[in-house]
Amino acid sequence: MRVRAYSSIDDIDSREWNALAGAGCPFLRHEFLAALEHTGCVGAGTGWQPCPVTLSDDLGLAAAAPAYIKTHSYGEFVFDFAWAQAYSRYGRRYYPKLVVAVPFTPATGPRLLVRPGLDPAALAKRLLEALGTEAASRRVSSVHALFLDEPGRAACERAGWLLRRDCQFHWTHRGYPSFDAYLETFTAEKRKKARRERRRVAEAGIRFETRFGGELDERLLDTVYGFHRETFLRHGNEPYLTREFFSEIRRTLGDALMIKVAMHRAASVETPVAAAIFFWSPEALYGRYWGAAADYHSLHFEACYHQGIEFCIERGIGRFEPGTQGEHKVSRGFEPTLTWSAHHIGDAAFREAIGDYLEREGGAVDDYAAEIREHVPYRKTPA
Repeated sequence: MRVRAYSSIDDIDSREWNALAGAGCPFLRHEFLAALEHTGCVGAGTGWQPCPVTLSDDLGLAAAAPAYIKTHSYGEFVFDFAWAQAYSRYGRRYYPKLVVAVPFTPATGPRLLVRPGLDPAALAKRLLEALGTEAASRRVSSVHALFLDEPGRAACERAGWLLRRDCQFHWTHRGYPSFDAYLETFTAEKRKKARRERRRVAEAGIRFETRFGGELDERLLDTVYGFHRETFLRHGNEPYLTREFFSEIRRTLGDALMIKVAMHRAASVETPVAAAIFFWSPEALYGRYWGAAADYHSLHFEACYHQGIEFCIERGIGRFEPGTQGEHKVSRGFEPTLTWSAHHIGDAAFREAIGDYLEREGGAVDDYAAEIREHVPYRKTPA
């Protein structure tokens, strides 16, 4: 088995990459990762240097991990700034580090991709070994695999990596035939609140259009990106993703990109006033970004949550990950869900200290998730 680290995803055959198990997730497709590079979201000057690590055999690509050399910790959503500060206090260097992740994407999914027909556990073990070797050769402090699916988490645990958990809020499709049937599983109070939110949006003269990547033109993308950028600017930041990125994935990812556009009617004229940006596969819907031109009551909840849930019910999609943070999601039917990362720390002393910290932190996360679960809106908490 041949091991190689590349400096660009473009150096890897797109068909071989997309044939790996797990690459069906929209964020792991060659097209998505390539668009990040082509449009300047990652690469020189960004602190995200592409470094995909691969295993190959006589038939071609056998396994791969999307990896990046990082010189900071921004855009990861698994916060290790305190670890970097501790290294600095003791005169050690934390950056650069090696990160196995999808940039700017806090969505759970495969990170150790293996060609179908091969032993996934054995290849994941070899891939983790290759990542460790790459880290040593580059003299980086550590390797971090973020937002791991269960097979990836188990592989890292077997390899002795430190595990870290956090809590997001995800929605699960439990065979609801319609959105109304879904709301019938709520308590009367929460059901009334959800219906009132949706009614307020409709009474404001707003309806939604669903646009897939192939149905988007550049003019509409300009408008949607403007909404998205304004949300970031209100928090004092530029968006992670460039305007050019969305033009490229509109062409290359097609219908895996989906946008809910809020149209407002006034004086017989309809104009876009808000948009929520999603990516999806048959297994999961991922809410990513949103923005609005004006403040309409309950519009954020409708665009980002109710519209997404309705989309999942219509298409039989089993899981909806609406993004990070937000306890307000719970009353709309999202439930506390643990997310996982794994960490290979080169320095033995820091490894022990970080391990102790993660054990304490993990207990607090478990307690938090258990407490939040008491507030889900269902008449009886689903198993």
